[in-house]
Amino acid sequence: MGVRGTVATRLGWFLACVCSVVALPAGAESRIVAYAGSSLPAVIHPEKLTHINFAFAHIQAGRAVLDQAGSTADIAGLRSLKKTNPRLKVLVSVGGWTADGFSDAALTDTSRRTFARSVVEILRQNDLDGVDLDWEYPGQGAAGIKYRPEDKGNFTLLLKTVRSELDAAGTATKHAGVDHYLLTIAAADREYFDHVEMSRLHVYVDWINEMAYDFFNSLTPTTGHHAGLYLSKFAAPTDRTADAAVKQYLAAGVPAGKIVLGVPFYGRAFAGVTAKNNGIDQPYEHFQDFYSYTDLVEKFIGKQGYVRYWDTDARAPYLWNAASRSFISYEDPQSLAVKVCYVQAQHLGGVMFWELKLDRNDALLDVIARGCVSHPSFDAAADNSVSTR
Repeated sequence: MGVRGTVATRLGWFLACVCSVVALPAGAESRIVAYAGSSLPAVIHPEKLTHINFAFAHIQAGRAVLDQAGSTADIAGLRSLKKTNPRLKVLVSVGGWTADGFSDAALTDTSRRTFARSVVEILRQNDLDGVDLDWEYPGQGAAGIKYRPEDKGNFTLLLKTVRSELDAAGTATKHAGVDHYLLTIAAADREYFDHVEMSRLHVYVDWINEMAYDFFNSLTPTTGHHAGLYLSKFAAPTDRTADAAVKQYLAAGVPAGKIVLGVPFYGRAFAGVTAKNNGIDQPYEHFQDFYSYTDLVEKFIGKQGYVRYWDTDARAPYLWNAASRSFISYEDPQSLAVKVCYVQAQHLGGVMFWELKLDRNDALLDVIARGCVSHPSFDAAADNSVSTR
Protein backbone atom coordinates (compact mmCIF):
# COMPACT_ATOMS: atom_id res chain seq x y z
CA MET A 1 0.00 0.00 0.00
CA GLY A 2 1.02 3.65 -0.26
CA VAL A 3 1.11 4.57 -3.95
CA ARG A 4 1.89 8.24 -4.42
CA GLY A 5 -1.22 10.03 -5.62
CA THR A 6 -1.33 12.53 -8.45
CA VAL A 7 -1.94 16.21 -7.74
CA ALA A 8 -5.51 15.75 -8.92
CA THR A 9 -6.02 12.87 -6.52
CA ARG A 10 -4.57 14.74 -3.56
CA LEU A 11 -6.72 17.79 -4.25
CA GLY A 12 -9.83 15.73 -4.97
CA TRP A 13 -11.28 16.24 -1.51
CA PHE A 14 -11.91 19.89 -2.36
CA LEU A 15 -14.38 18.79 -5.03
CA ALA A 16 -17.98 17.69 -4.80
CA CYS A 17 -19.04 14.38 -3.29
CA VAL A 18 -17.73 11.04 -4.51
CA CYS A 19 -20.94 9.23 -5.41
CA SER A 20 -19.51 5.72 -4.95
CA VAL A 21 -18.81 6.39 -1.26
CA VAL A 22 -21.34 5.15 1.29
CA ALA A 23 -21.94 8.09 3.63
CA LEU A 24 -23.48 8.49 7.07
CA PRO A 25 -27.24 7.92 7.15
CA ALA A 26 -29.28 10.98 6.24
CA GLY A 27 -29.44 13.37 9.17
CA ALA A 28 -26.72 11.57 11.09
CA GLU A 29 -24.29 13.66 13.09
CA SER A 30 -20.61 13.56 12.23
CA ARG A 31 -18.90 11.95 15.19
CA ILE A 32 -16.32 13.62 17.40
CA VAL A 33 -14.81 10.81 19.44
CA ALA A 34 -12.44 11.60 22.31
CA TYR A 35 -10.31 9.11 24.17
CA ALA A 36 -9.94 9.99 27.83
CA GLY A 37 -7.28 8.32 29.97
CA SER A 38 -7.47 7.64 33.67
CA SER A 39 -6.09 11.11 34.45
CA LEU A 40 -9.00 13.27 33.32
CA PRO A 41 -8.54 16.97 32.55
CA ALA A 42 -9.95 19.37 35.10
CA VAL A 43 -12.28 20.93 32.53
CA ILE A 44 -14.09 19.07 29.75
CA HIS A 45 -16.49 20.74 27.31
CA PRO A 46 -18.96 17.96 26.43
CA GLU A 47 -20.91 20.18 24.04
CA LYS A 48 -17.96 19.84 21.64
CA LEU A 49 -18.07 16.02 21.66
CA THR A 50 -20.42 13.25 20.56
CA HIS A 51 -18.61 10.29 22.17
CA ILE A 52 -15.99 9.71 24.87
CA ASN A 53 -14.05 6.45 25.16
CA PHE A 54 -12.73 5.85 28.65
CA ALA A 55 -9.27 4.26 28.38
CA PHE A 56 -8.69 1.66 29.49
CA ALA A 57 -10.26 -1.48 30.85
CA HIS A 58 -8.14 -4.61 30.48
CA ILE A 59 -8.52 -8.37 30.21
CA GLN A 60 -7.83 -10.60 33.19
CA ALA A 61 -8.53 -14.35 33.16
CA GLY A 62 -10.51 -13.87 29.97
CA ARG A 63 -12.80 -11.17 31.37
CA ALA A 64 -12.93 -7.43 30.79
CA VAL A 65 -12.22 -5.63 34.07
CA LEU A 66 -11.86 -2.05 35.26
CA ASP A 67 -8.50 -2.56 36.92
CA GLN A 68 -7.13 0.99 37.08
CA ALA A 69 -7.45 2.84 40.36
CA GLY A 70 -10.28 5.35 40.23
CA SER A 71 -11.78 3.99 37.01
CA THR A 72 -15.31 3.80 38.40
CA ALA A 73 -15.15 7.37 39.67
CA ASP A 74 -13.66 8.62 36.39
CA ILE A 75 -16.42 6.95 34.40
CA ALA A 76 -19.02 8.48 36.71
CA GLY A 77 -17.44 11.87 36.09
CA LEU A 78 -17.64 11.35 32.33
CA ARG A 79 -21.26 10.22 32.63
CA SER A 80 -22.08 13.40 34.53
CA LEU A 81 -21.17 15.39 31.42
CA LYS A 82 -24.47 14.25 29.94
CA LYS A 83 -26.15 16.87 32.12
CA THR A 84 -24.61 19.45 29.78
CA ASN A 85 -24.85 17.37 26.61
CA PRO A 86 -27.65 14.75 26.88
CA ARG A 87 -26.70 13.36 23.46
CA LEU A 88 -23.18 12.47 24.59
CA LYS A 89 -22.35 8.76 24.60
CA VAL A 90 -19.75 7.31 26.98
CA LEU A 91 -18.00 4.05 26.11
CA VAL A 92 -15.34 1.96 27.78
CA SER A 93 -12.29 1.06 25.70
CA VAL A 94 -10.76 -2.34 26.42
CA GLY A 95 -7.09 -2.87 25.60
CA GLY A 96 -4.44 -0.43 24.46
CA TRP A 97 -0.77 -0.80 23.54
CA THR A 98 0.86 -3.77 25.40
CA ALA A 99 -2.55 -4.86 26.75
CA ASP A 100 -2.66 -8.66 26.63
CA GLY A 101 -5.44 -11.21 26.85
CA PHE A 102 -7.26 -10.75 23.55
CA SER A 103 -5.85 -13.80 21.77
CA ASP A 104 -6.95 -16.10 24.59
CA ALA A 105 -10.32 -14.37 24.95
CA ALA A 106 -11.02 -14.80 21.24
CA LEU A 107 -9.84 -18.42 21.04
CA THR A 108 -13.00 -20.50 21.55
CA ASP A 109 -16.76 -20.16 21.57
CA THR A 110 -16.70 -20.42 25.37
CA SER A 111 -13.92 -17.84 25.86
CA ARG A 112 -15.58 -15.42 23.47
CA ARG A 113 -18.90 -15.71 25.29
CA THR A 114 -17.21 -15.25 28.67
CA PHE A 115 -15.49 -12.08 27.48
CA ALA A 116 -18.61 -10.68 25.82
CA ARG A 117 -20.72 -11.20 28.94
CA SER A 118 -18.08 -9.51 31.10
CA VAL A 119 -18.30 -6.50 28.79
CA VAL A 120 -22.07 -6.38 29.21
CA GLU A 121 -21.59 -6.54 32.97
CA ILE A 122 -19.29 -3.50 32.92
CA LEU A 123 -21.71 -1.54 30.76
CA ARG A 124 -24.67 -2.30 33.01
CA GLN A 125 -22.84 -1.65 36.27
CA ASN A 126 -21.50 1.70 35.06
CA ASP A 127 -24.46 2.82 32.93
CA LEU A 128 -22.31 3.02 29.80
CA ASP A 129 -23.38 3.28 26.18
CA GLY A 130 -21.00 0.82 24.56
CA VAL A 131 -17.57 -0.70 24.24
CA ASP A 132 -14.52 0.02 22.10
CA LEU A 133 -12.07 -2.86 21.56
CA ASP A 134 -8.47 -1.73 21.14
CA TRP A 135 -6.55 -4.92 20.33
CA GLU A 136 -3.02 -3.90 19.31
CA TYR A 137 -2.78 -6.11 17.33
CA PRO A 138 -4.38 -9.39 16.20
CA GLY A 139 -1.77 -11.80 14.83
CA GLN A 140 1.14 -9.52 15.75
CA GLY A 141 3.44 -9.41 18.76
CA ALA A 142 5.18 -6.05 18.41
CA ALA A 143 3.62 -4.89 21.68
CA GLY A 144 4.85 -7.97 23.53
CA ILE A 145 1.46 -9.65 23.70
CA LYS A 146 0.44 -13.24 22.98
CA TYR A 147 -0.69 -13.79 19.40
CA ARG A 148 -1.68 -16.65 17.11
CA PRO A 149 -2.31 -17.10 13.37
CA GLU A 150 -5.88 -17.97 14.39
CA ASP A 151 -6.37 -14.43 15.66
CA LYS A 152 -7.37 -13.40 12.15
CA GLY A 153 -10.61 -15.36 12.09
CA ASN A 154 -11.11 -15.36 15.83
CA PHE A 155 -11.22 -11.56 15.95
CA THR A 156 -14.20 -11.59 13.59
CA LEU A 157 -15.89 -14.23 15.74
CA LEU A 158 -15.16 -12.24 18.89
CA LEU A 159 -16.82 -9.15 17.44
CA LYS A 160 -19.79 -11.22 16.29
CA THR A 161 -20.19 -12.66 19.79
CA VAL A 162 -19.86 -9.29 21.52
CA ARG A 163 -22.39 -7.80 19.10
CA SER A 164 -24.82 -10.64 19.86
CA GLU A 165 -24.47 -10.26 23.63
CA LEU A 166 -24.83 -6.47 23.45
CA ASP A 167 -27.99 -6.75 21.36
CA ALA A 168 -29.48 -9.35 23.70
CA ALA A 169 -28.73 -7.19 26.73
CA GLY A 170 -30.09 -4.11 25.03
CA THR A 171 -33.53 -5.57 24.40
CA ALA A 172 -34.16 -5.63 28.15
CA THR A 173 -32.96 -2.06 28.73
CA LYS A 174 -33.14 1.40 27.22
CA HIS A 175 -30.25 0.40 24.95
CA ALA A 176 -32.24 -0.74 21.94
CA GLY A 177 -32.95 0.60 18.48
CA VAL A 178 -31.14 3.87 17.80
CA ASP A 179 -29.86 3.80 21.39
CA HIS A 180 -28.43 0.27 21.14
CA TYR A 181 -25.18 -0.58 22.86
CA LEU A 182 -22.35 0.61 20.62
CA LEU A 183 -19.50 -1.62 19.50
CA THR A 184 -16.45 0.04 17.95
CA ILE A 185 -12.82 -0.88 17.41
CA ALA A 186 -9.57 1.02 17.20
CA ALA A 187 -7.65 -0.22 14.18
CA ALA A 188 -4.56 0.47 12.09
CA ASP A 189 -3.57 0.21 8.44
CA ARG A 190 -1.08 -1.59 6.19
CA GLU A 191 0.01 -4.91 7.79
CA TYR A 192 -2.93 -4.75 10.20
CA PHE A 193 -5.12 -5.85 7.27
CA ASP A 194 -2.99 -8.96 6.78
CA HIS A 195 -4.07 -10.24 10.20
CA VAL A 196 -7.77 -9.36 10.27
CA GLU A 197 -10.80 -10.02 8.08
CA MET A 198 -11.69 -6.39 7.49
CA SER A 199 -14.16 -7.14 4.70
CA ARG A 200 -16.12 -9.37 7.11
CA LEU A 201 -15.68 -7.87 10.57
CA HIS A 202 -16.92 -4.37 9.80
CA VAL A 203 -20.54 -5.55 9.67
CA TYR A 204 -20.48 -6.17 13.42
CA VAL A 205 -19.21 -2.73 14.49
CA ASP A 206 -20.88 0.65 14.51
CA TRP A 207 -17.70 2.26 13.30
CA ILE A 208 -13.92 1.93 13.23
CA ASN A 209 -11.61 4.42 14.93
CA GLU A 210 -8.81 4.48 12.38
CA MET A 211 -5.54 5.32 14.14
CA ALA A 212 -4.09 7.48 11.36
CA TYR A 213 -1.04 8.53 13.35
CA ASP A 214 2.28 7.17 14.66
CA PHE A 215 3.27 6.56 11.04
CA PHE A 216 6.80 7.62 12.04
CA ASN A 217 8.08 6.73 15.49
CA SER A 218 10.93 5.07 17.37
CA LEU A 219 10.58 1.95 15.21
CA THR A 220 10.98 3.69 11.83
CA PRO A 221 14.40 4.37 10.27
CA THR A 222 13.69 7.97 9.29
CA THR A 223 11.77 11.00 10.47
CA GLY A 224 8.52 11.90 8.78
CA HIS A 225 5.03 13.22 9.35
CA HIS A 226 3.58 10.90 11.96
CA ALA A 227 0.05 11.87 10.92
CA GLY A 228 0.50 13.31 7.45
CA LEU A 229 -2.61 13.41 5.28
CA TYR A 230 -0.59 12.95 2.09
CA LEU A 231 2.99 12.13 1.16
CA SER A 232 5.76 14.65 1.69
CA LYS A 233 7.71 15.80 -1.34
CA PHE A 234 10.70 13.91 0.08
CA ALA A 235 8.87 10.77 1.20
CA ALA A 236 9.30 7.28 -0.16
CA PRO A 237 6.32 6.24 -2.32
CA THR A 238 5.52 3.49 0.20
CA ASP A 239 5.43 5.73 3.28
CA ARG A 240 2.21 5.70 5.25
CA THR A 241 -0.37 8.50 5.13
CA ALA A 242 -3.87 9.05 6.44
CA ASP A 243 -5.30 9.26 2.93
CA ALA A 244 -3.71 5.95 1.91
CA ALA A 245 -5.10 4.33 5.06
CA VAL A 246 -8.62 5.58 4.29
CA LYS A 247 -8.33 4.18 0.77
CA GLN A 248 -7.28 0.80 2.19
CA TYR A 249 -10.42 0.67 4.35
CA LEU A 250 -12.65 1.66 1.46
CA ALA A 251 -11.04 -0.94 -0.80
CA ALA A 252 -11.85 -3.59 1.83
CA GLY A 253 -15.52 -2.69 1.58
CA VAL A 254 -15.83 -0.64 4.77
CA PRO A 255 -18.55 1.99 4.26
CA ALA A 256 -17.14 5.52 4.43
CA GLY A 257 -19.60 6.37 7.19
CA LYS A 258 -18.03 3.70 9.39
CA ILE A 259 -14.53 5.18 9.09
CA VAL A 260 -13.72 7.68 11.84
CA LEU A 261 -10.39 9.35 11.11
CA GLY A 262 -8.04 9.39 14.10
CA VAL A 263 -5.81 12.38 14.74
CA PRO A 264 -3.12 12.94 17.41
CA PHE A 265 -3.12 15.71 19.98
CA TYR A 266 0.62 15.19 20.44
CA GLY A 267 3.91 15.28 18.58
CA ARG A 268 6.85 12.95 18.17
CA ALA A 269 10.42 14.28 18.39
CA PHE A 270 13.63 12.90 16.84
CA ALA A 271 17.21 13.88 17.72
CA GLY A 272 20.48 13.77 15.81
CA VAL A 273 18.63 14.17 12.54
CA THR A 274 20.50 14.49 9.26
CA ALA A 275 20.48 18.21 8.42
CA LYS A 276 18.87 18.00 5.00
CA ASN A 277 15.47 19.36 3.92
CA ASN A 278 14.99 20.74 7.43
CA GLY A 279 15.15 17.22 8.82
CA ILE A 280 12.09 15.85 7.08
CA ASP A 281 12.25 12.20 5.95
CA GLN A 282 15.84 11.89 7.16
CA PRO A 283 17.78 9.33 9.25
CA TYR A 284 18.13 10.15 12.95
CA GLU A 285 20.25 9.01 15.89
CA HIS A 286 17.54 8.42 18.45
CA PHE A 287 13.89 9.01 19.20
CA GLN A 288 13.70 12.00 21.51
CA ASP A 289 10.28 12.14 23.14
CA PHE A 290 6.50 12.43 22.99
CA TYR A 291 5.05 15.92 23.60
CA SER A 292 1.46 17.01 24.12
CA TYR A 293 0.19 19.78 21.88
CA THR A 294 -0.05 22.03 24.93
CA ASP A 295 3.64 21.46 25.70
CA LEU A 296 4.58 22.11 22.07
CA VAL A 297 2.83 25.48 22.14
CA GLU A 298 4.26 26.47 25.51
CA LYS A 299 7.83 25.26 25.04
CA PHE A 300 8.72 24.51 21.43
CA ILE A 301 6.83 26.24 18.62
CA GLY A 302 8.84 29.38 17.88
CA LYS A 303 10.94 28.82 21.01
CA GLN A 304 14.37 27.37 21.88
CA GLY A 305 15.47 27.54 18.27
CA TYR A 306 12.53 25.53 16.89
CA VAL A 307 11.05 26.94 13.67
CA ARG A 308 7.64 25.86 12.40
CA TYR A 309 7.34 24.85 8.76
CA TRP A 310 4.32 23.91 6.68
CA ASP A 311 4.57 21.01 4.22
CA THR A 312 2.27 21.90 1.33
CA ASP A 313 2.41 18.37 -0.08
CA ALA A 314 1.66 16.46 3.12
CA ARG A 315 -0.66 19.19 4.50
CA ALA A 316 1.22 18.96 7.78
CA PRO A 317 3.34 21.17 10.05
CA TYR A 318 6.68 20.27 11.57
CA LEU A 319 9.38 21.83 13.74
CA TRP A 320 13.08 21.95 12.90
CA ASN A 321 15.88 23.03 15.20
CA ALA A 322 18.98 23.48 13.05
CA ALA A 323 21.32 23.94 16.01
CA SER A 324 20.35 20.74 17.83
CA ARG A 325 19.28 18.87 14.68
CA SER A 326 15.95 18.05 16.26
CA PHE A 327 12.78 17.36 14.26
CA ILE A 328 9.22 17.27 15.66
CA SER A 329 6.18 16.00 13.78
CA TYR A 330 2.80 17.05 15.14
CA GLU A 331 -0.78 18.10 14.38
CA ASP A 332 -1.90 21.73 14.67
CA PRO A 333 -5.03 23.80 13.93
CA GLN A 334 -4.06 24.31 10.29
CA SER A 335 -3.53 20.64 9.51
CA LEU A 336 -6.63 19.67 11.49
CA ALA A 337 -8.75 22.14 9.55
CA VAL A 338 -7.64 20.44 6.34
CA LYS A 339 -8.47 17.00 7.74
CA VAL A 340 -11.90 18.09 8.93
CA CYS A 341 -12.70 19.20 5.37
CA TYR A 342 -11.23 15.96 4.04
CA VAL A 343 -13.54 13.96 6.34
CA GLN A 344 -16.54 15.93 5.11
CA ALA A 345 -15.64 15.65 1.43
CA GLN A 346 -14.99 11.91 1.67
CA HIS A 347 -18.22 11.39 3.66
CA LEU A 348 -16.34 9.72 6.50
CA GLY A 349 -17.95 9.03 9.86
CA GLY A 350 -16.16 11.74 11.80
CA VAL A 351 -12.97 12.45 13.71
CA MET A 352 -11.41 10.65 16.67
CA PHE A 353 -8.50 11.93 18.72
CA TRP A 354 -6.04 10.76 21.36
CA GLU A 355 -6.55 12.29 23.87
CA LEU A 356 -8.45 14.92 25.89
CA LYS A 357 -5.80 15.99 28.38
CA LEU A 358 -3.15 16.73 25.73
CA ASP A 359 -4.91 19.91 24.54
CA ARG A 360 -5.71 21.82 27.71
CA ASN A 361 -7.12 24.93 26.03
CA ASP A 362 -9.15 23.14 23.31
CA ALA A 363 -7.12 24.78 20.54
CA LEU A 364 -7.33 21.57 18.51
CA LEU A 365 -10.74 20.37 19.64
CA ASP A 366 -12.30 23.70 18.69
CA VAL A 367 -11.15 23.20 15.08
CA ILE A 368 -12.84 19.80 14.94
CA ALA A 369 -16.00 21.04 16.64
CA ARG A 370 -16.27 23.99 14.24
CA GLY A 371 -16.38 21.70 11.22
CA CYS A 372 -15.20 22.41 7.71
CA VAL A 373 -14.82 26.09 6.91
CA SER A 374 -13.02 27.85 4.09
CA HIS A 375 -9.59 29.00 5.20
CA PRO A 376 -6.99 30.85 3.08
CA SER A 377 -4.05 29.15 4.77
CA PHE A 378 -4.94 25.57 3.80
CA ASP A 379 -2.44 25.55 0.95
CA ALA A 380 -0.17 28.35 2.07
CA ALA A 381 2.32 28.63 4.90
CA ALA A 382 1.13 30.40 8.01
CA ASP A 383 2.81 33.68 8.88
CA ASN A 384 5.46 32.03 11.07
CA SER A 385 6.23 29.13 8.73
CA VAL A 386 8.15 28.38 5.57
CA SER A 387 6.78 26.18 2.81
CA THR A 388 8.77 23.17 1.68
CA ARG A 389 8.28 24.38 -1.88
